[in-house]
Amino acid sequence: MTAPASAFLGVERSVSGKRWRARGDDDRLALALSQRFDLPEAVGRVMAARGILLETAEAFLNPSLKDQLPDPSHLKDMDAAVMHLVAAVQGGETIGIFGDYDVDGATASSLLSRFISAAGGSTRIYIPDRMKEGYGPNAPALRALAAEGVAVIVTVDCGITAFEPLEAAASEGIEVIVVDHHVAEPRLPPALAVINPNRLDDDSPHGQLAAVGVAFLLAVAINRGLREAGWYKERNEPDLRSLLDLVALGTVCDVVPLTGLNRVFVRQGLTVMARRRNIGISALADVASISEAPEAYHAGFVLGPRVNAGGRVGEAGLGAALLTTADPDEAKSIAKQLDDYNRERRAIETMCLETAINQVEADIEAGALDDGLVYVAADGWHPGVIGIVASRLKDRYNRPACVVAFEDGIGKGSGRSIRGVDLGSAVVAARQSGLLRNGGGHPMAAGFTVDRNASDDFRTFLAERIADNIGTDGIVSELGIDGTIQPGGASVDFIESLELLSPFGAGNARPRFVFPAARILKADVVGRDHVRCFIGGEDGARIKGIAFRAVEQPLGETLLASGGMPLHIAGHLQRDRWRGRDEAQLIIEDAARPS
Repeated sequence: MTAPASAFLGVERSVSGKRWRARGDDDRLALALSQRFDLPEAVGRVMAARGILLETAEAFLNPSLKDQLPDPSHLKDMDAAVMHLVAAVQGGETIGIFGDYDVDGATASSLLSRFISAAGGSTRIYIPDRMKEGYGPNAPALRALAAEGVAVIVTVDCGITAFEPLEAAASEGIEVIVVDHHVAEPRLPPALAVINPNRLDDDSPHGQLAAVGVAFLLAVAINRGLREAGWYKERNEPDLRSLLDLVALGTVCDVVPLTGLNRVFVRQGLTVMARRRNIGISALADVASISEAPEAYHAGFVLGPRVNAGGRVGEAGLGAALLTTADPDEAKSIAKQLDDYNRERRAIETMCLETAINQVEADIEAGALDDGLVYVAADGWHPGVIGIVASRLKDRYNRPACVVAFEDGIGKGSGRSIRGVDLGSAVVAARQSGLLRNGGGHPMAAGFTVDRNASDDFRTFLAERIADNIGTDGIVSELGIDGTIQPGGASVDFIESLELLSPFGAGNARPRFVFPAARILKADVVGRDHVRCFIGGEDGARIKGIAFRAVEQPLGETLLASGGMPLHIAGHLQRDRWRGRDEAQLIIEDAARPS
């Protein structure tokens, strides 16, 4: 067995309880990358740590949709779906779009609707109510769409495990096309076509796509089919690139890896988003007070939660409606509604999270976290926030986390996972074993429905699967580090060099550096619970830093009480443009006392 690498700077346990791990150690490749592309050596080190080679670096630094967009026909059933949808557009038939209520589902639904409408077709978007209908297609909704005269229904971001509803639809002659990306089973639901790069019989290399990415490939294929049929001889062809802002938003928010094609989608989609052509996204940016060019952070943590808020605590279809509308007044009104719902969501989330943490702490005292799983359940929790609470618990305890909200003996659950633990597959396996009423997902997230009397058995099943994934050594909480830097080298120019590696997110982590043996020159509390610092380095220079939500946490207490003693301070660099300034600052994430 290979011995674990030494902890970075010898930090086996930081003030936050983490072991620091170097993200890469290929010094020769780092130097070669920095020299060939005229970049600071630290930037070359970051690229090498992310597996970027000399022969792939140009494509990484300058991602091109033209070079990396695959032929959509490589996906199984794509051509069959296109044949039906091209015929529907040409025949003037209405195409139903049945989407999930999260950001990925809303963006995928809006993308297909906007594209088909621009191509001269007709659509009807349907987003199910989370509380009344639950996740995915349901037979009554499919029947209602068919009764309205919808010719064919496309499910987006759902449907791959909707066996019973789609069997009922098929028996009644309702035509359905499934467009999904979640973990599939050997058995596929009955449909005209099932497009999913994660079908077990599909060898597509693009299994990491979000549903909106798959929907974009479908739009590309339909567009090609319409062109070949002569449909655009008397009408303008839609501008597919204008839809990349939706692809970027859904891709970031679904926390899929920002590598390969996803990286191209997000990099170019953020550029499209900055042009503010989608009036819904523009209205939401105004409500959220985004004035600068959007980054992946804005998509994931500012815009996304607001689009999600309707599906969580308000009206499920508001997100898709906002992203699809062509009416500026309607966009402003919906954006304001979603912003209000987001405030309500935060309040509900806070109450639920506090109760959940108390449960977990009680489990810790009882020794119930030895199985490597956080699993909490209660009556009365709002199902619309359990996914967010699961994410918070996952981050706090560095374990896969599941949160279950029970009502009348039936629990709606949501789970979030950590690197190396495929939660979606575990939930699918539990459903196949008869422990769940429904369930599915992808490696990092899953949803399920469980009966109260099966909940304990389901927890045991998950714990055993997780133990298989993580081995006997358990889960070690780690913080990845890209290298050391001094305040004098942390300039705006250096940050601009790092931004060449963006967008940052899952699969392409934001670079994190350590100021070694630095000293806190001044520290105080700002806002409600943030700690602001001025950090002096060994090079005699200084830099401003801030640790968000750190008051009454070990990190905040350490910074405030350092007494001028040296600390290794870890975090990521960011430009501070507040009130017209443009300077570097450190977003502090952890600290450790030198050994």
